[in-house]
Amino acid sequence: MTVPLQLASHLSRRSDLVTLGVQGVIANAASEVLLVRHGYRPGWHFPGGGVERRETIDRALCRELNEEAGVILVQPARLFGIYTNFEVFPGDHVVLFIVEHWRQDHIPAANAEISEQRFFALDRLPRTITAATKRRLDEVFGGAERANTW
Repeated sequence: MTVPLQLASHLSRRSDLVTLGVQGVIANAASEVLLVRHGYRPGWHFPGGGVERRETIDRALCRELNEEAGVILVQPARLFGIYTNFEVFPGDHVVLFIVEHWRQDHIPAANAEISEQRFFALDRLPRTITAATKRRLDEVFGGAERANTW
């Protein structure tokens, strides 16, 4: 279906729409954290993505982790926080989970969405890690106070 140009323009200006994304903090047995690098935006991020229409948050997290990193949840992830991300979009929210029980049966091949994934030691994070990702790691592992904004 093609959206008429006038309608598409109207929707892109709507400030009352709400978008929702999920991301997962995954650490391995060596206390290294899994980060991904996208093909369409700079920096290293947690694996995750958007919640689709008629999809639960838990299901979206499972789907995104498997698609982006080959990670399968063995037990439900633990909710860490819900953040606003209004700099990206006026109604954007990010739900962050701690993934403690997981397995990685395969590593997906690089593609247009995820160009690379890797585990990093907390004291050897990549230089191009995003500021928001670094702040979340400081909250999760460093005891920093949890913010409300991404």
